[in-house]
Amino acid sequence: MNKGLVITIDGPAGAGKSTVSKALAARLSYRYLDTGAFYRAFAYKAKQEGILPGDDEKLAALGRCLKISFQNMDGQLLLFLDDREVTSEMIRTEEIGLLASAISARPCVRQALLEMQREAGRQGGIVAEGRDMGTVVFPDADVKFFLDAAAAERVQRRYREIETREAAVDRERVEKELLFRDKQDREREAAPLKPAAQAHIIDTTNLTVEEVVNKMAALITSL
Repeated sequence: MNKGLVITIDGPAGAGKSTVSKALAARLSYRYLDTGAFYRAFAYKAKQEGILPGDDEKLAALGRCLKISFQNMDGQLLLFLDDREVTSEMIRTEEIGLLASAISARPCVRQALLEMQREAGRQGGIVAEGRDMGTVVFPDADVKFFLDAAAAERVQRRYREIETREAAVDRERVEKELLFRDKQDREREAAPLKPAAQAHIIDTTNLTVEEVVNKMAALITSL
């Protein structure tokens, strides 16, 4: 198989993108790129600086000096923000996730991060996960996927994910925040969440991770 392929996987929260993307990358011996982490890191920094989601001037200024990079350490891809490793919990909270969704609607933020993301995939051999990978970031990707699932299933998955990190989780709050994020992502003017024209759409509602990866691998090898 050509090791230089660029593969994109888009979809809403709870559709299984992260788990599937990591598993597919491992099967193909490709690099995995969590592009959503760029926006979470940006949101985390904006919160630290007290910048509001609608303040385009300050967001643009932050984007010009922000330093985000990935480093492969012992087989794990770690995210660094201004030379500080922020891969784990500090950018994975629901608060930062909602803030990332809000600032991702700002064209100045998307433009600031666009070249960083493209540079990460320039050499190919990559599985890039996000919400506009196939439509905006890598429009010429070799293979594009869009994962989706029933809202109830996505809420349940998100609930279980958060439950592993937090002792007390309010399922109603999880559902409200996921549906709100859906609305933000699908209705924003800048790069709204939608399948790319050439994307293979997979409903993951009743599929295991292995079944989804098998479907993807079969499509890739048939090219």
